[in-house]
Amino acid sequence: MSGITVPSPAASPRQLAFLVLLSVSLGACEAGRAPATEEAAAPTVPALPPGAEAISFLGDTLYAPQLSDEVRAIYQARYDEAEDALVAAPQDVDALIWMGRRTAYLGHYREAIETYTHAASLHPGDARIYRHRGHRYLTVRDPASAIADFERAAALTEGQPDEVEPDGLPNAMNVPTSTLQFNIWYHLALAHYVQGHLEAALEAQRRCLAVSVHPDSVVATSYWLYMTLRRLGRDDEAAAVLDAISEDMEIIESTSYLDLLLLFKGDRTLEELVGPSGETATLQSTTTAYGLGVWHLLEGRETQARETWERILTGRSQWGAFGYMAAEGELARMNGDD
Repeated sequence: MSGITVPSPAASPRQLAFLVLLSVSLGACEAGRAPATEEAAAPTVPALPPGAEAISFLGDTLYAPQLSDEVRAIYQARYDEAEDALVAAPQDVDALIWMGRRTAYLGHYREAIETYTHAASLHPGDARIYRHRGHRYLTVRDPASAIADFERAAALTEGQPDEVEPDGLPNAMNVPTSTLQFNIWYHLALAHYVQGHLEAALEAQRRCLAVSVHPDSVVATSYWLYMTLRRLGRDDEAAAVLDAISEDMEIIESTSYLDLLLLFKGDRTLEELVGPSGETATLQSTTTAYGLGVWHLLEGRETQARETWERILTGRSQWGAFGYMAAEGELARMNGDD
């Protein structure tokens, strides 16, 4: 690894001290052992314009999303805490993982990938590292590298007890709703789905549903599973997915997924899900808009589906959202780019 990059053009003295310490730690570690394993090595990524984080599936250059001053202040404070923890224990796997997570929340996804790659060189048998690095490879539109990481994580957790994964951004009830194995399979399924590889996505979705223990996880998995089955023409199996969905499910954060499943089931109307015209793009609105596009498509309204997905792309601040990413993939395939 070439080193951890500076998170901003003007790094603070404390950040520079952290980077030097991490570099020294890495050098000392690498001097006394064999080269990193193949599993720990970072796949190569294409060159990008200065400051860019990704190239979209449609060929657009994507930069770190703009955050409000209030949100940035919160994220920066948590980043500083993670930085302090890593300075105190630069080879600790938990400190490294949290450093990567806090870095990504600030929109520095490629820097987070470098941090996870460093963590993998020190702890190549920890599935959590590949789960999180895979997520950020997916964010920067590198699904092939993401799939490799998720498959590595799945192999490392095969036959092992599952574990609750702490939320980096806790929900209103401060109750984690997912597990490590859920997140591995969920993100692996997404990496296939956004490319239009529906059979591969279906296999991962079924594995994901088997480890979905919280109602939020069940709803999130069922949403993608239903759409995949419908698009594969397996309508009876898709209907069976909806049989397990009801309005009285105790959902904490996956309300958009539940609303969309209820729309697919006929228990919600389009008017109930569509927000005010001209509203600011949010994670929830992006999620809902992508699902509405699929609903139009399943009902034979391809033009409305395309228009719905095109509107998503005007909310550039949400380009890291799965709904935004999936919309990109849909439009690229419609345009013959994939």
